[in-house]
Amino acid sequence: LSIDTICKVLSSNFTVLLIFFGTGSVLDQSLESLLHRLRGLCDNMEPESFADHELVYLLKGQQGNPFMLRGRRSLLHPTAPWHLRYLGQPEVGDKSRHALVRNCVDVAASHSLPEFLNEMGFRMDHEFVAKGQVFRKGAMKVVVSKLLRVLATGNTENTEPLSLSYIVELSVLAPAGQDFVSEDMRSFAEQLKPLVHLEKIDPKRLM
Repeated sequence: LSIDTICKVLSSNFTVLLIFFGTGSVLDQSLESLLHRLRGLCDNMEPESFADHELVYLLKGQQGNPFMLRGRRSLLHPTAPWHLRYLGQPEVGDKSRHALVRNCVDVAASHSLPEFLNEMGFRMDHEFVAKGQVFRKGAMKVVVSKLLRVLATGNTENTEPLSLSYIVELSVLAPAGQDFVSEDMRSFAEQLKPLVHLEKIDPKRLM
């Protein structure tokens, strides 16, 4: 199965949205200050806690970079569907944008997703556990998470922190042509300074 074929299947069978990203980090000792500020800035609802196990799969082609898919499952809700996500290459285009922009396809999948990807020729490149909270401000989503290294393949009970900080991600899913959301993100990000500086960082660089 070629990478081109997979790309065509993804683009023709699922809705492709643009995801606007802004990424930063906050040291462990500053976490409570950030959470307090987010509670004041975001919608008046309790943040969602999560603990997810994510597996990153690669399919190597004859040319260019490997094709990457991400499978994620909830550790808090074991019976919930898996999620399969494809993130396209970052758009370099308009440098005035205040957020990184990529194509995004996110679909629910059955618990046999890992076996299915292996049968398609994908191989797991790495895995990690992400634990944290999700805040919302209108269409914007703010994820504050601690990334944990899985020390024994598949054993999510045996982990260690990847760093002494938390990843902070601000994102919006939107159809093409709605670049104005990046301005909303910039305004929101300004209110988080100096606790955290959200920048246009490719998520691939985080792992």
